[in-house]
Order: sequence, then structure tokens, then C-alpha cells
Amino acid sequence: MNIKDYCYDGDRKFSPKNFNTADTAEYKKKRDGSVRLMENLRKMASLQDKLYAENKESVLIIFQAMDAAGKDSAIKNVMSGMNPHGVSVHDFKSPSSEELEHDYLWRANRALPERGNIGIFNRSYYEDVLVVKVRQLHRFNLPSRCVDDDIFKRRYRQINDYERYLYENGVRIIKLFLNISKDEQKARFLARIENQEKNWKFSDSDIKERTLWDQYQTAYKEAINATSTSYAPWYVIPADKKWFSRVLISEIIVNVLEDIKPQYPVLSKEATALLSEHRQQLLNE
Repeated sequence: MNIKDYCYDGDRKFSPKNFNTADTAEYKKKRDGSVRLMENLRKMASLQDKLYAENKESVLIIFQAMDAAGKDSAIKNVMSGMNPHGVSVHDFKSPSSEELEHDYLWRANRALPERGNIGIFNRSYYEDVLVVKVRQLHRFNLPSRCVDDDIFKRRYRQINDYERYLYENGVRIIKLFLNISKDEQKARFLARIENQEKNWKFSDSDIKERTLWDQYQTAYKEAINATSTSYAPWYVIPADKKWFSRVLISEIIVNVLEDIKPQYPVLSKEATALLSEHRQQLLNE
């Protein structure tokens, strides 16, 4: 599988209309994809261990999607082999009263992963150029000088500057847009309604947001094209087949971790000699 087929780094434009949400690359069966997923999970576990031990770079994985695209299940399944001690997950819901008293990047900055760690954002600061844009919420708590027709163009620039800053300070950013079709979203919503065990997943707001489908598709298109860069590219994930989206996501994470090339720290001669002394002391007990 060539992950470049799903990568947008500024060299080409993304359009939802020209994207196959049911794509499964060369995998024709779920079973074949499952084999690859397990291989990638083993690689991720090994690479994460080295990343944590080296304690130099961190990885930020951003999940964005329409409702029912499979963000939660992807996080659960793809990150299942990771050491939870070095992984954090932060859900970005409607901002709290405290968060609204700060700039829109403030709450994201507080949740960034420490060096050697992997941080997962379930939604992110991109909500401020997606739902905020579609719902026209940008006037809330902002002075008039900050609100005009160019507010989102400025936010795209601010996000690009912010992500460049993070990259230049040791944070690798993986941005994932799980792209689901409207028909598949409908099927998943119906499954949530008809299956009592899934009723809790369904919300009135899901239907309200669905009525704005076209506006959200435009907002995603504009945001992705404006913020696709070489240092923080977007990966658009076909999400109609959950099993394939998990394989592709794992492939992308492995690729980034391998590019980091994390290594276990090499001890100095003095430290190695001290270890030898401690070993002998334990053997002599």
C-alpha cells in the first residue's frame, strides 16, 4: 500500500467529490487487512518503546471526522498494542467557560504530549475552522477588530505557524481525516438507533449536524487544502470500511515512527562499568 496516495502535503488539492470513501487499496478481504494490521501493531509497540526511552521527539496524532466515521474505534483498535504509560488521549468537546476565556489554541497547547510520548487528539483545534465556521460561532468573546471576512484565512495561517513551531521543537504531527460517505453515515446512525446496546452513541445533535453535510464537506475541503504542509501533512482516510481505515492509519503511524528512527540510549563507559559492578553485587548476595 502506498500511503502517498492518501497524503496531502500541499502539492495537490483535496476534493471530497473525487475521493473514494470505500477504497481498500490492494486488500480485497478484511482478513488480509487484519494480517497487515497485526504486523503494524507489533512494529508500533517496538518503535514506541524506543521513542519513550530516547525521550527526544513526541508524536501528536490528530483525528478529525464527521460523526460516525469511526474515530473512537480506530483509536481503540490501532493503539491497542501501545504501552499506555506513554500514550495520552484528549477529547476536544465544546469548550468550557475557562477555555473560552483564552485563544482557541490554548486548550490544545495544554494537552500536547511530553517528549518521548504519543498524544492523541480526538478532534482538535481544527474544530475552530470547521464547526465554528459552519455554525458561525466565531464572533463569541472576540473583539470587533478580530472579526471580519478574513478570520478563517488568518486562522489557517495561525495553524500553519503553530504546527511549524511544534515540528521545529520536536513534535511530529500526524493529521488524519476519516472520510465517510453520507450513505455510510446514515447506515451507522440507523444501526445505533436499532441496536439497543448502541443507543447511547446516538444524539439529537447527530441529525442536526447531518443536515449541514454539504457545508461541512466544504469546510473540510478548505481547511485541508489550506493547512496541508510538508511538516504537517493531512492524510485522508477512506472510512466506509472500518477495517481498512485501521490498516491505513497503522501504516501511517509506523511510517512516521520509522522516519524518526528512535533508538535506545547508549550508556557511557562509566555507566556501563557501574552496571557491571551492580550486577556483581547482586550476584554476591
